[in-house]
Amino acid sequence: MPRRSSTSESPPRGEIVTTTELIVTGATTKRRFGVRRAGRRTAPALYLFPVPALIIYIAFFVVPTLQTFQYSITNWDGYSPNFDYVGLKNFGRAFTGDSLFTNALVNNMKFMGVVVIGQTAVALTMAVLLMRNTKTNVFLRALYFFPTILSSVSVGFIWKFVYDPNYGVINSILGSVGVQGPGFLGDATAAIYWLAVTQIWFHAGMMIVIFVAGLQAIPAELYEAAEVDGAGPWRRFTSITWPLIAPAMSIVVAYTTIQSFKAFDVVLSISGNPPSRALDILSTRIYSTFANSQFGYAAAESVLFIIFILVTVFVLRRFLRLIQRGES
Repeated sequence: MPRRSSTSESPPRGEIVTTTELIVTGATTKRRFGVRRAGRRTAPALYLFPVPALIIYIAFFVVPTLQTFQYSITNWDGYSPNFDYVGLKNFGRAFTGDSLFTNALVNNMKFMGVVVIGQTAVALTMAVLLMRNTKTNVFLRALYFFPTILSSVSVGFIWKFVYDPNYGVINSILGSVGVQGPGFLGDATAAIYWLAVTQIWFHAGMMIVIFVAGLQAIPAELYEAAEVDGAGPWRRFTSITWPLIAPAMSIVVAYTTIQSFKAFDVVLSISGNPPSRALDILSTRIYSTFANSQFGYAAAESVLFIIFILVTVFVLRRFLRLIQRGES
């Protein structure tokens, strides 16, 4: 028969109790150790700690978000105590009767496309080159990360000076060698792309740090084994780095997408208020609508803004997974 050692007294609450059990099966004897933890009650007062944060979150995020959905189906001007419910009229107006909104949407999609692709490519390339923890690489990482600690307004004014067609740094250098510089923000067809360059410069440093952390988490033994098997740098990147960098890539794509929709302060500081039609994006368009006392319509634009972000992030992350699995 099995023999079980036990104590006659119950252990104090919270103490770990170890039991030893001998099991005899035929000619062999096995010793099995079991560890169990005595029951521990949680003090009821601990449940009160998250209450202040929860109240603040509900008051300043949940309630305003729900009110935004409510006001999106009204014609409220933001001041009058009375307003009428207009149903989905505001949403239909955004797509069929408001050329400013559709222009801002097109600009934002162009801006997002350049920023997501360009910033991800630049950050991943630099992260691969700066992956090793040498003194030079650490210094360069800090140097590239520096722009992210600047305020958005400061970045906007810096690049407004850089892009100035008459006194800007770039055109001054090009003019000194007899080359006619581009119009930058004065060119309606290219202004949004120059704005994307500013956004990439602003946030690429943070993405480099994220990619470096993801690259350093990949076991070095995989690269050593691949090198022994004769795999070249590109083969090692496509077979090891690219699949295993997926978690970091998902974070970078999601963050970059959201930031490209929220580049409100950069646009206003570099273009002025209100921004030019060529630089108007969804966040600045919503702000202008609120400023014109069209709160109901602006709320509807805000709802569409949230939906666009959610759908875009979902589609991009899904597309990225397909590429990493080799299905696309």
